Amino acid sequence: MEWKRPWHTRSMSLRPDTPLLAPSLLSADFSRLGEELRMIEASGAQVVHVDVMDGRFVPNITIGLPVVESLRKATTLPLDCHLMIVEPLRYAAEFVKAGADWVSIHQEADPHVHRTLAAIRQAGGKAGVVLNPGTPVETLVDLVGDFDFVLLMSVNPGFGGQSFIPRVLDKVKRLDTLRTERGLPFFIQVDGGVSLKNAGDLIRAGADCLVAGNAIFKAEDPKAAAAGLLQEMFKGRRA
Repeated sequence: MEWKRPWHTRSMSLRPDTPLLAPSLLSADFSRLGEELRMIEASGAQVVHVDVMDGRFVPNITIGLPVVESLRKATTLPLDCHLMIVEPLRYAAEFVKAGADWVSIHQEADPHVHRTLAAIRQAGGKAGVVLNPGTPVETLVDLVGDFDFVLLMSVNPGFGGQSFIPRVLDKVKRLDTLRTERGLPFFIQVDGGVSLKNAGDLIRAGADCLVAGNAIFKAEDPKAAAAGLLQEMFKGRRA
């Protein structure tokens, strides 16, 4: 079940050659996850985003390790597990063992981020740091080299269907500038309120992967909605 990653490795770059779309299962029909996965695969989206919430770090409870294990059996696409939980070190590597390809943790939830990122990598996963809307990108400077990607939240985490916070676009630009000026090898993901209205702008600003939930799963034709987002993202990369 090996997945050939759509990014190059020259100069140690982790940026994908083309923008990646990661539909979020948080907005999917949980009674039809197998069908939803097949729709994602057919749409051309390249990643499956899995939101894990514990009811403590965020005011919501979603899914855990058994569901990730089942998802792994049902798709060959990479599973991107976003851990919105306290004490992520206790579980991060377990999600890799359960089948996650990428695991991201909130900087705000972990006093020992470096240790947790190392545990994810040692388990064989790509390690990501997540920043809430109010957390500056500059707080990452001393962690560069310890993570493979940064996930910028463009809504306050916990629930789907929220409106995009416009100032996060500036955070994407600042993070891209930091990466470019220092030649740093990580990619940028954005999650929250992603739609046709902002997908192209986010990619132009420097984002490499966009997470979308309601924009896909609540659409009249989810497959067409995903394809439309990808089209806007490709336009943004070419601009």
